[in-house]
Amino acid sequence: MSALERLAAEMKAVGEVRRDEPLSRHTTFGIGGPADLFVTVRDATALARAATAAREAGVDLFVLGSGSNILVADSGIRGAVLDNRSAAEHDQGDGRFRIESGVSFAAFARRMCRLGLDGLAWAAGIPGTLGGAVVYNAGAYGGCLADVLTRVRLLQPGGSDLWVDASDLGLVYRGSALTRRRLPGEAVLECELSLTPGDPAALTARVAEFDRRRLSAQPRGRNAGSMFKNPPGIPAWKLIETAGLRGARRGDAAISEKHCNFFVNEGAASAADVAALVEEAERRVRETSGVTLEREVAFVGAW
Repeated sequence: MSALERLAAEMKAVGEVRRDEPLSRHTTFGIGGPADLFVTVRDATALARAATAAREAGVDLFVLGSGSNILVADSGIRGAVLDNRSAAEHDQGDGRFRIESGVSFAAFARRMCRLGLDGLAWAAGIPGTLGGAVVYNAGAYGGCLADVLTRVRLLQPGGSDLWVDASDLGLVYRGSALTRRRLPGEAVLECELSLTPGDPAALTARVAEFDRRRLSAQPRGRNAGSMFKNPPGIPAWKLIETAGLRGARRGDAAISEKHCNFFVNEGAASAADVAALVEEAERRVRETSGVTLEREVAFVGAW
């Protein structure tokens, strides 16, 4: 019996196990080949147990949230993919909340606004989970998670867990010590946020305005969000437009006519199609503007 087969048998005690699960079913791009082992876990304890089991078995591990902000290779992901559905929330009073990492960021933000708790109105349209928001310091409309994050519980390589203060996470624009691999941690298990009192009607109105702005500026349909980080002083979409790539296509992959920093799957686009467009945008922007674009969407799997 292989290490993967032994791990699959062990994982049945902590979650739902599937073999060769197409990841196109689990990404906002609608793109991605199979996961060797796909395990759905529904609380932070199961997430920790599954991640520890994979490490002890010597099997590569990828923790999947909502499938946004990633492009999975056409050949999929080798090893184990943990589908993180942990969703417990603990109201600690005084605007402080402990939230498991699989909670929908947008849904939580909207709920807090309806309750009259301020600090996350900007997040009400951001796809993804709280765990992913921590890793990438998600942000929009002048706000970011670092503004309200107080600490994070990380699963450590040895199997223990550790609460880490937000000030020690190295949170920067769309990144953290976790993205730069400067902080040991196999998975984000929980995070703690601190919100402030606000007026529910005013917060709900602000969310509605952000929704209107988002719908007017960003394409609908299958995409992974902004493909590139914005360089200092100029938005990435403007650089791509200047390079003459608005509406450019490769197969069913396209650079959105509506917003040039969104790459969309208009049918049956492959990861290779999207990657070719991304590389073309990087090359043309360097040639026309002298700027090296930095990807915000992570390319994961067996590229």
